Amino acid sequence: MISDRLEATLARISDPAGEGERVFLSVYPESARAEAEAADRRAREGASLGPLDGAIVSIKDLFDLAGEPTRAGSRILEDSPPAIADAPVVRRLRDAGAVIVGKTNMSEFAFTGVGANPHYGTPGNPADRARVPGGSSSGAAVAVADGMCEISIGTDTGGSTRIPAGLCGVVGFKPSKYRIPTDGAFPLSHTLDSVGPIACTVEDCAKADAVMAGEKPWVLDSRTVEGLKFGIAGGVPLQDLDETVDAKFATALAALDRGGAAVSELETSLFDAMAEVNSIATIATVEAYALHRDRLSTRGDGMDPFIRTRIEMGKAVSPAAYREMLGARSGLVAAMDEVFADFDALVLPTTPIVAPTMTEVSTSEAFRLKNRLLLRNTEIANFFDLCAISLPMSGGGLPAGLMVFGRRGADRNLFRMAAAIEPLVR
Repeated sequence: MISDRLEATLARISDPAGEGERVFLSVYPESARAEAEAADRRAREGASLGPLDGAIVSIKDLFDLAGEPTRAGSRILEDSPPAIADAPVVRRLRDAGAVIVGKTNMSEFAFTGVGANPHYGTPGNPADRARVPGGSSSGAAVAVADGMCEISIGTDTGGSTRIPAGLCGVVGFKPSKYRIPTDGAFPLSHTLDSVGPIACTVEDCAKADAVMAGEKPWVLDSRTVEGLKFGIAGGVPLQDLDETVDAKFATALAALDRGGAAVSELETSLFDAMAEVNSIATIATVEAYALHRDRLSTRGDGMDPFIRTRIEMGKAVSPAAYREMLGARSGLVAAMDEVFADFDALVLPTTPIVAPTMTEVSTSEAFRLKNRLLLRNTEIANFFDLCAISLPMSGGGLPAGLMVFGRRGADRNLFRMAAAIEPLVR
């Protein structure tokens, strides 16, 4: 029964020996129990609302829930006016029968790939509690990996669903931006923000994605990778791989080859062009500075100093230069579309390194360097407006993810490919 699954979930969240206190910033036991009982009743009556009916779901702390402030992982937003209504994606989840168990911790304002939060505590990585979980949807990935929910809903502006999924050994999906509304989600970058799920399987991610996109439920078609063409996005994205990631990526590529896929290196200057556009500051940084400029002057002392330093980098870009950045990006997005004329998908390690220890990111310079590495590969999907998914890779040592990029708008096809890849590489 769904109610029994929920009670087991709530027990794990409240276990003082676990990570629940750091993973969840809010827990809704009473409303979740009512939703679970309603789902059980529908199941008995044969009146299911669909494949997500009764799924136990958590949502990232930046989504609006009616009647409470939207903190976005920040203490300085705790006194914000309460949200008037649920965010559209939350409303769609409820309408589909999802059981909303709580709000998960995150990097403040969703602005790092590390996942540290000095205000509410940093959830320990399930593979090694002394390591960071990845971010910014840090609590979301730990909640799934630790069995504190079945599906977590996060956001992804530069990798914030895929980085923690990769570092925690679960599946994280970033949709094509236009498909899922970001209304009611505290923004970071209106150009790049997207909403995506984290779960243990590709199938569960696909179910949640369809609901949030307002699409009819669909079933993942069974297929193999035979005959598919995968491009390895070489150059900078393959530099500085640590030993664990390098070995696991090689094993994953060999598995694709044995499955009958054609795997070849992609030669392109597009990644260098992206780096040139972002050479002074990224688009997300410029837009975050515009959003937080007044807050920096009035309440900046209450921010995570690492986050504040990153946001302040955005003031170095003038309005004219920002417009040029957006124009250059538009041309590069179109150029990337042409790449997919030769490939079904592109593949990379989700991150070039495994999860750093919390000590390794305790200083400003170390934090900056690790954060840059963690975001380097995932932000490709956001910049070029692609859909992308991170799948756990098999092998010993700490978790690492295989990232598969799909053409913009080809989300369902990416899910089908990912479902075929999943059993080969994990």
